[in-house]
Amino acid sequence: MSGFDDDFTPQPERLRHALECLLNEPSELPLTQPWPHDFPEDGRSGDAIIDLLAPKVLGQAVKLGSPIAMAHMDPPTPWLAWAMTQWNARLNQNVLHPATSPVAREIESKVISWLAPSFGMTGGFMTGGATLSNLNALWAAREARGIKRVIASSAAHVSIAKAANILGLPMVKVPVHRTGAMDSSALPRDLSDAALVLTAGTTGTGAIDPLMVDTRAAWIHVDAAWAGPLIFTHYAERLEGIKRADSVAVSAHKLLFQPKDAALVFFRDSEQSLAAISADGAYLADANVGVQGSRGAVAIPLFATLLAWGRRGLKARLEHCMAASESLAAWIAGQRELELLAEPVSGVVVWRIKKDDRSPKQLSFALPETMASQVDIDGETWIRQVAANPLVDVHQVITVIESELERRR
Repeated sequence: MSGFDDDFTPQPERLRHALECLLNEPSELPLTQPWPHDFPEDGRSGDAIIDLLAPKVLGQAVKLGSPIAMAHMDPPTPWLAWAMTQWNARLNQNVLHPATSPVAREIESKVISWLAPSFGMTGGFMTGGATLSNLNALWAAREARGIKRVIASSAAHVSIAKAANILGLPMVKVPVHRTGAMDSSALPRDLSDAALVLTAGTTGTGAIDPLMVDTRAAWIHVDAAWAGPLIFTHYAERLEGIKRADSVAVSAHKLLFQPKDAALVFFRDSEQSLAAISADGAYLADANVGVQGSRGAVAIPLFATLLAWGRRGLKARLEHCMAASESLAAWIAGQRELELLAEPVSGVVVWRIKKDDRSPKQLSFALPETMASQVDIDGETWIRQVAANPLVDVHQVITVIESELERRR
């Protein structure tokens, strides 16, 4: 092979073809050829690969922007983020090194400086997901404050137990109320050697732990992966107390509507915390902060989105999602045959059919796959719907549920 390889140069027509497939979402196109079973000896043209993959990758994927999509905490993404993600793929910047990502690092610093103060934090950085954000926060707690154990609710995200295990710290699980919020009266009396993890938006029910709990824990971390962005809305009072934390984790690829894999971790004393989890290397111009080494410029799509929407635009989209969950919950509460677990506090609606001998799983399986998921509470299965989709049409959702209920009668 010569020194020139046109696979690494712009191919306008081929890129245009790929873009057309992206915009058309070819759900009805059949596979032109079967997928190869083994790693092929010889390759195919880029156009052929696009035609091969588009019907599967684009056509058969779950449509998170569907007007009835309410199953999970995964949102659709704005078109501007698609464009920025393509730019990132073109440039392949590595924010580990200032020399390879000067603008990307500057943009990440700007995003952190815009968002951190709303949580009472002074700095932080982006990660590949809230699991890594939680790990980085608890690692900082161990190094900076010498914590000896982790205290969290039994409804805390599995990443908290993972982080405790990786860090060699025992974990104590505190009981929760039926809604999924921590029962703070069951907290251990002495938390002077512990990191207390409070959840703002549990994965199961969207519950928010009492963030104003009176405690003298060595470190307070708030896992606000889900509900953290509500700080920018008129629901911000539901996060009262979050500014008392030493660290906060937020998923950008949830209610900040970003592509995977994007999250943030913020620290109240960022200078001390970042120094505690930094490492030098002979090949590094700057110290590497956090668990990850090389990582992509995920701040760029977020920065572009925040620029395009501003505070008002982000607020409007978040409040639209919250209003959708409230409308659905109000309709459920008004149906004599249905039972609402509780009023949704962060956009998660949990309900079931009253006195139904048939499993709620049967109903959730009968609903479209994008519409509902399941959650087990005290050994019982409930239907769970999540308002993470600004394009959701609650009237269509209710119509589908009504139709299925009528069919079951």
